[in-house]
Amino acid sequence: MRKTLRFREDGTFTVVQFTDTEFCEPDDEELQMKDMMRRIIEAEQPDLVVYTGDVIASNKSPNPAAAFRDAVSVPEQMGIPWAAVFGNHDSEAPDMTREQLHALQLSHRYCYAIPDPPHVKGTGNYCLEIRDSHRDNVEAALYFLDSGSYSPLEHLRVGFYDWIRRSQIEWYTQQSYRLTAGNGGVPLPSLAFFHIPLPEYNDIWDFSVCYGNKLDRHCCAPWINTGFFASMVEMGDILGTFVGHDHGNDFWVTLHGIRLCYGRTTRNAYLDQPFMPGARVIRLTQGERSFDTWLHLQDGSVIRDQPVHAPTGRPVQAGMPAAAE
Repeated sequence: MRKTLRFREDGTFTVVQFTDTEFCEPDDEELQMKDMMRRIIEAEQPDLVVYTGDVIASNKSPNPAAAFRDAVSVPEQMGIPWAAVFGNHDSEAPDMTREQLHALQLSHRYCYAIPDPPHVKGTGNYCLEIRDSHRDNVEAALYFLDSGSYSPLEHLRVGFYDWIRRSQIEWYTQQSYRLTAGNGGVPLPSLAFFHIPLPEYNDIWDFSVCYGNKLDRHCCAPWINTGFFASMVEMGDILGTFVGHDHGNDFWVTLHGIRLCYGRTTRNAYLDQPFMPGARVIRLTQGERSFDTWLHLQDGSVIRDQPVHAPTGRPVQAGMPAAAE
């Protein structure tokens, strides 16, 4: 069956982003989370659901494969297209690799992810095209990248978390060149989804006007900057990036024309203050180089105007960040 994403007749395409669901084994909290996810999907009527990593807490689960199937059961049962990228907690169990997880997601009827390209670092790197409502013209693109797990150089104290590698950036630029050429030399409006925030997320809170909350002291980004953000700026196609990982952050900011966004944690934020779980909603409009985004929370409230944070110019003191939950 050919799986094709399309803009609706009204020219819109809506994504619901769930992040850090960390399914482990069925209990009351997971049942409540699934109920919340179902209600958000029913209210927002998305064209695609995206899980931005830590779909499961594999090292805490007696059956990681069953936990993953449970995590994606809501859109699967509702017949809603969905796709996922992986986070640091997804493949911590010795009996669950990222390759196995990717094969597992591809086995689902309503999963729109595709097999990995050859010779690219990581698992779950793919690009989905969005076509217009009637013809096969490609009008937008969605990039999904594996941001890895933990630093391979942690023994040298080079950070705690992994980073997007050179082969992934080369793969992205090749896809972007291809899509731009097919669009008459004009970059396609595109979005990117991955789990661990880029190093740029660490600076923007202190030096830019941001919108939303930063309740985690550090953005748990890698210490190595491999230039993925610079590549996105150069290619001119990606309008926004969407990450998870830091459960207490949901802010966004525009940097050099790209909106760097956090999702809203869909599970517990692990904070000593209230922070209601939910989802981020993203809406593209065909023919426009922009998107709308808002939060939809567990109690049904919708937050379209997030609080404004003025830059302080005082970065948090550098050091090994606390591990994200």
